[in-house]
Amino acid sequence: MKLHPKLKSEFINVPDRGFGKSKIYTSHGGNGPPLLLIHGNPMCQLTWHKIIPDLIKNFYIVAVDIRGYGDSEGPKGGGENHINYSFRAMGDDFKFIMEKLGFDKFYVAGHDRGARVTHRLCLDYKNNITKAAVIDILPNRHLWRNVNKDWSMAYWHWVFMLQPYDFPEKLMSSVSPSYFMKKKLSKPGVGLDFCKKTFKEYVRCFNWKTICASCEDYRASPTCDLDMENKDFENNNHVDCPLLVLWGKKSHTEVSDGNVLETWRKYCTNKVVGSSINGGHYIQEENPKEIIKWFEHFFRR
Repeated sequence: MKLHPKLKSEFINVPDRGFGKSKIYTSHGGNGPPLLLIHGNPMCQLTWHKIIPDLIKNFYIVAVDIRGYGDSEGPKGGGENHINYSFRAMGDDFKFIMEKLGFDKFYVAGHDRGARVTHRLCLDYKNNITKAAVIDILPNRHLWRNVNKDWSMAYWHWVFMLQPYDFPEKLMSSVSPSYFMKKKLSKPGVGLDFCKKTFKEYVRCFNWKTICASCEDYRASPTCDLDMENKDFENNNHVDCPLLVLWGKKSHTEVSDGNVLETWRKYCTNKVVGSSINGGHYIQEENPKEIIKWFEHFFRR
């Protein structure tokens, strides 16, 4: 399913730059400064379909499928310490793509896993990222340092999907894609708030390739990703660009942290702005008008 008829969709080959080769499904087009959009798990770039029609009026949109997710391809196996599916590897793909499209400096926004890639991009490419937005996450380092019963119950997939290959992969693939997606995407107090065509596309993209990639993604989180983030924090390597933080009032981000903006300010040196928004975890699909309003206000000022 094409993200938007006014966007060009193509596969961009990324050479091995230390993280294995990838082939990234990319949709791009619009008018204005470049804005990179990165989806989360277990989704693809289609998660932005409700906000794209407005954003392409004022931004040149570059929407991507993360390596191994959606229609993108990534290396087989996670590599040493799962580095091939680290946020750094994903960010490196997208930096290459933005350069290939002619953009040295750009805005970036991400949701869920894509927001974590956004965070990493801000740390690794300070001279290229001018503004950034993260949707419904707390910093990876903060989460792993604050594990408790409530967190473990809400983030069950984190501790399940990081188990050694191929235990979670085989269990996830043993049920129908539709069943798993309904269980994974349905959230307390919100339910399954997706249009039928979008949900059908998420189901289509749930296969052995994406299951393996997503499990490697989650294995990287408490290993190489956390190692990098601890080193960054200890060396005062923080986000230097302005950061927009948005989260759902019914999401676990709101429940687990009573001061989301203050938590993020510990990881940033520039201004941090944002707010909770009516909705759950998938607010770009549940409340697109608010996301558009915030993006227009933040990125265009």
